[in-house]
Parts: sequence; C-alpha cells; structure tokens
Amino acid sequence: MAADALTGGFTDAPRQSARAFRAALEAMARPGSVHPLTDLAQAPDPVSPAAATLLLVLCDPETPVFLAGAHDCAAVRDWITFHTGAPLAPAAEATFALGPWQALMPLSAYAPGTPEYPDRSATLIVDGDFAGQPVTLSGPGIETTTHAVLPDIAALQANAAGFPLGLDFYFTSGAELMALPRSTRIASAEES
Repeated sequence: MAADALTGGFTDAPRQSARAFRAALEAMARPGSVHPLTDLAQAPDPVSPAAATLLLVLCDPETPVFLAGAHDCAAVRDWITFHTGAPLAPAAEATFALGPWQALMPLSAYAPGTPEYPDRSATLIVDGDFAGQPVTLSGPGIETTTHAVLPDIAALQANAAGFPLGLDFYFTSGAELMALPRSTRIASAEES
C-alpha cells in the first residue's frame, strides 16, 4: 500500500463528516443546485476533493464501490479501502460508482433497485467538470424550475422515466457538488 493511501482523510472526522454529510443531503434535496464543500478530503489523482469527501461520508464496509476509467487505479483503490473499508465490486453489484461520465457508461450496468426495494439502487459519483448541455429541471425539491448543465440528456431522461426505480447522481468538480435524484424531471433548454 502506497503512503498516499494513508493520508487525505478528515483531521476532525466527527465534525467534518457531519458538515460534509449535511452538504450531500442538501444537494440531493435541492437538485441542480451547486454546493461548495468546506471540509475536504484529498484522495489520490484523479479524484476531486469533492468526490473524495463524498466517498468518506457515504461509503463503509457495507457499500461496494465500482471505479471507472482513470479512477480505477491502485492508488485510489488503496485510499478507498483504507479510509472507508468499502469493498471494490463490479458495476452490477455496486452501491456507489465513481468516475468520469463516459467511463461510467452504460447506465444499464448498474442496479436500478427493485419494485419491492427501490432504495437498493446505485448512486453514481460523476467526477469532473459539470460539462454537458443546458437543461431545465423540475420536480421534488425545486420550487418551479431550475437550470443546470448535464451530460447525455437522453440517458438521464430515460433514467428518470423509470421512477421509482433508477439511479441517483452526484456531480463533483473541485470542491463543489451537485446532485440529481431519479425523481427529477429533465427537459433540454430548447424544450422549456
């Protein structure tokens, strides 16, 4: 195990994890809004500080993690194992998945939950710039509508159409995060 796997966690775990978890919940409760994180973890490259922080507060030995693309490297695997105890798993068995959008494709590789247990679905942490196409979001947690930029609108609309089944998403970049729960309705900017 490399030495950098042992560093980069919280220095005041109870307080920092509580604040970070609150920010993660706030982001999911207000889809499309960008939330800066103040208490940041530092995982090895290419993991952003926001994604590393989410991993620390959301993952544990009971939550299998799938790594995609450049995020699937020995340094990141060791860091996650040391700091969270989360087992690494294939996409179909993952509770959380981490990587850039294209590397996480196809969305059909992840568990969408079951009619009896829709909460047994995967959450994808899409790490990288909030790049994509302008969209208008509506639904729970959004008073009327809000605007965001998302990749692959058609794939995300298809995911939302399966509600209550489907995937939830966190988009992370630098020290910021945005969430998109499966209950959010997505329209391209031209449609709205």
